[in-house]
Amino acid sequence: MELTLDLRTIFVTGALTCLIIGVMQLMAFATGRFTRSPVWWGASSLCIGTGLLAAAFRDRLPDLITVEFANTAMLGGCLLLLFGIRAFGGRDLNWLGFGLVLLGAWTLLALFPGEEGFPARVMVVGTVMTLCDAAIVREAIRLGRREGLRSAWVLAGLFAPTVVIYLGRMLLAGQDQIGSTLFPPDSGALGWLAATGVAFVILRGQALLLLPTERSNRMLASLAQRDPLTGAMNRSGLEQWFAEQTHGDQRNELPASLLLVDIDHFKALNDTRGHAAGDEILRIFASAVRGQLRKDDILVRQGGDEFAIILPGIRVREAVRIADRIRNVFRDALAGVEGLPLPPTLSIGVAEADLRGLSLDQLLAEADEALYRAKRLGRDRVQAQLKTAKA
Repeated sequence: MELTLDLRTIFVTGALTCLIIGVMQLMAFATGRFTRSPVWWGASSLCIGTGLLAAAFRDRLPDLITVEFANTAMLGGCLLLLFGIRAFGGRDLNWLGFGLVLLGAWTLLALFPGEEGFPARVMVVGTVMTLCDAAIVREAIRLGRREGLRSAWVLAGLFAPTVVIYLGRMLLAGQDQIGSTLFPPDSGALGWLAATGVAFVILRGQALLLLPTERSNRMLASLAQRDPLTGAMNRSGLEQWFAEQTHGDQRNELPASLLLVDIDHFKALNDTRGHAAGDEILRIFASAVRGQLRKDDILVRQGGDEFAIILPGIRVREAVRIADRIRNVFRDALAGVEGLPLPPTLSIGVAEADLRGLSLDQLLAEADEALYRAKRLGRDRVQAQLKTAKA
């Protein structure tokens, strides 16, 4: 017994589902948890749902509604979806191009009326939808690579099949194998193809909200591990980083150097010029340090005017040279700051150890001994703890 699908029912079901998803996306924006992206996607779902619903009345209402309006609404929804993805990624939006594509599609659809123009209309709609979905796959891959968003890769995986579906339908129309009506008496394979396409449209609408949710969660996690003033990692972030680095085979060494940095005369600066001036010095310090670090190096604000810098794979002698460079760069950065009666300097203690052989507290204690010696010898200098501590 052959199972057949009623195309009109599929269109109506898909339309109602898209309309519901559109409302849900707009409601998600109304919660205030997300940026404006759900507005784009909600408007897109509403347009696609309206277009599918209008198309479901093909041959029962005027072609102006069921052909030109229905197809243009669906194409507008596809373009709005692309705009939403681009806006989410911080990319420019071309409103002129948006209007020209819709106007061009409307004009072409009007040039091919009736049943004899059906294959040509399928090619027009298929071309725009294929290009839109292919562009969305590209934007999703770009987001996945740039921000590491897993949801972006999920989205790319959901849009790629519809590119193939639209392209296949367009090619069939070009070979005049698509028939002459949207709802033939025996839909056959076309019914299954339409059902598959509608299913992907619904899945994509649901998956879109994963993007801002994942980004929001990552931002919250980052804020919980970052010092808001300097952007440096805080102690909680350091502990998590240290746990991730030391997890694994304990037999493999993981050498690193730790710089413990104290800004000299910082309390006096706060007392004489106020906390705003102190905050500015902390920001200058963080900026100066970042210019001297590699991508994998870690800057941590321990609290107050004390910072830690972890240099993975760096031995103590090279770490001392880096510490001296940081000290000099910080001094040069303060040269342009007016009204500093006693410009702050840096005292830095350096320790080297195998991260998998010490606890975080042990490593900090090693560097703290060297820092204490630097301050006791007159500040504005670098001291290294040359002995190797054992676990």
